Amino acid sequence: MNQPDVDVVVVGAGIAGLYAIHRLRGDGLTVRCFEAGDDVGGTWYWNRYPGARCDVESLDYSFSFSPELEQDWNWTERYATQPEILRYLQYVADRFQLRSAITFETKVEGLSFDEASLLWNVGTSGGEELRARFVVLATGPLSAASLPFLPGQEGFSGRIFHTSSWPHEPVDFSGRRVAVIGTGSSGIQLIPRVAEQAEALHVLQRTPNFSVPAHNWFWKDEDLADAKAGYRERRKLSWQCAAGTPYPTTVVKTFEVDEAERERIYEQRWQVGGARFPRAFADVMADRTANAQVVAFVHGKINELVTDPKVANRLMPQGYPLGAKRICVDTGYYASFNRDNVTLVDLPQDPIEAIEPDGIRLASGLVEVDDLVFATGFDAMTGAISRMNIEGRDGRQLSDTWSAGPRTVLGVSVAGYPNLFIVNGPGSPSVLSNMVLTSEQQVNWIADALKYLGEHDLAGLEAEEAAQEAWDEHCSSLAINSLMFEADSWYVGANIPGKPRVLLPYVGGLPRYMEQCALVADAGYRGFTSLRGTSEAARTSKDQDD
Repeated sequence: MNQPDVDVVVVGAGIAGLYAIHRLRGDGLTVRCFEAGDDVGGTWYWNRYPGARCDVESLDYSFSFSPELEQDWNWTERYATQPEILRYLQYVADRFQLRSAITFETKVEGLSFDEASLLWNVGTSGGEELRARFVVLATGPLSAASLPFLPGQEGFSGRIFHTSSWPHEPVDFSGRRVAVIGTGSSGIQLIPRVAEQAEALHVLQRTPNFSVPAHNWFWKDEDLADAKAGYRERRKLSWQCAAGTPYPTTVVKTFEVDEAERERIYEQRWQVGGARFPRAFADVMADRTANAQVVAFVHGKINELVTDPKVANRLMPQGYPLGAKRICVDTGYYASFNRDNVTLVDLPQDPIEAIEPDGIRLASGLVEVDDLVFATGFDAMTGAISRMNIEGRDGRQLSDTWSAGPRTVLGVSVAGYPNLFIVNGPGSPSVLSNMVLTSEQQVNWIADALKYLGEHDLAGLEAEEAAQEAWDEHCSSLAINSLMFEADSWYVGANIPGKPRVLLPYVGGLPRYMEQCALVADAGYRGFTSLRGTSEAARTSKDQDD
C-alpha cells in the first residue's frame, strides 16, 4: 500500500497546469491532472463574458518555453480576447499532447497526507481515489468567485449571471433591462458591451476604480512578423523586468521633472494605453504626493470623457492611491456613461435594500430589471486552495493553518504540508506580473526540486517554520514601502468578509523573486527539510546536514 499510483497530481488545467504537465512529463514523471471544466483553459475557460480580454499584450501573455510555438502561433490583436486565448491554450494542449493526462469535469475534493508512506491521498468528485508522491496546485489565483447573496435574490424572476461562470452560448441583452453589480476589471470590460445591446443598463458601483484605455489594435502581417523575429530578445527583456513584460521601469521620479514634462509623460502613457500607465515614474507606488499627481491627471481624463460632471465625479476614485487596487484596462468604459440608456447608481449613497421579483430595491426606490449580472470578483490568491479539503501533518487543515493569513516559503510551499506545491500562491508575484511567465518560472522551480530529490534519493521536501517566518518578514519588508495597503482591495483580501488583511502578492518584482528562488535552490533547498525514505524518524533538516 506504500506504492504511489502516480508521481504527481496536478490540480487545474489552466496556464500553470498545462505547463506543469508538459514539464513534469518531460522529466520522466507520471502525471495525472484533474480539471473541473470540460476543456482546458482555466480562467479563460470560465470567464466568457462579453468584452473579456487580457490586459497583458498577447505577444507576452504566452508561453516562452518553445521558440517553435512562438513562431507558429499568430496573435490577431494587441490584447487578445477570451476566445482567442482559449483557442491558443487548446492549441498548446493538442500540440504537446497534454490532454491524455487530464481528467475533465472532475474536481479534487480531498487531499490528505499519509505520514507513514509520505504519500498524498487524493479523492475526486468522480469517486476515484489515488495516491501520489507530489501534488501541484495550479488552481489559479483568480478562480474562486466571490458570489454575493442579497436579500430576496432567490425570488428574482429574471436571469442571473456571474462573469466568472458565463454561459457557453451567446447571451443576448437586446431589448432587456440589465443591472451590472460591480465595477472592477470584469465589470469595466463587460459594461460597454452590454450598453451596446440593452434597452436600459444600470451600473451599480460601490467603489470607482481607475481605468486606462487599452488602445487595442489588430496586428498587420508585416508588423507581427517583425515582432516575432525579435521574440527571443523580447523574452529576455521580459524576464529582467518587474512585471514580466519587456518594458523596463523608469528610474525617473515624479518631481525630478517640471510640471509640463510630467503632463507630457502622463499623456504619452495614456495614449499608449494599457497597464503600464502607473509606472510612468519610479515613485508612483511609494510616494503619496507623487501618486496624487497621477491621480489628478486621471481625474482630468474622466472629466474629458464623461459629459455629465456629476456622473464624472462619481466615477472618480477618491481616497486611495492609483495602483493600490488593480488598475483596469478598458475599451470605451467611461464613454458608456454618455449613452442615454446607461445609468450609474452610487451604492454608498443609494444602497441595495433587497432583490425583488421584478428588480432591485434601492433606498431611493425600485429599479425594474430583467437581468442581474454580478461582476463581483474573486476570493483571490487563497480562495481556491482554502476551499479545498487539504489535510497535512497531524490532520491539520490548510484552511485552519491560514486562518490568520497565508504564510508560505517562496509562495510555493507551506510548513506542515510536505510535497505539496502551489503555483502563483500567496507570497509569489503572480497577479502583479505576467502570469504566464510566473507560472513557467514556478513550475520550473518545482520540477527542478523534484529532479533534485531523485538525484539524491530523497522522498520529498517540507518547508520549515523558520524559513516561512523569514519569507513572511521579507515580503512584509517590501510591502511596508508600498501604498498598496491604502485601499480595500482584493490584493489585501478586503473584498471577502472576515478574511485577514494581508498583502497577498509579492511586490518585489519578478527578477528579485527569481533571485530569491535561485538562492534557495542553489543552497540545496535551504529552508526545506529533506524527507528520507518513509520513516518519520528519518526526516533530516537541510540546515543540519550543511
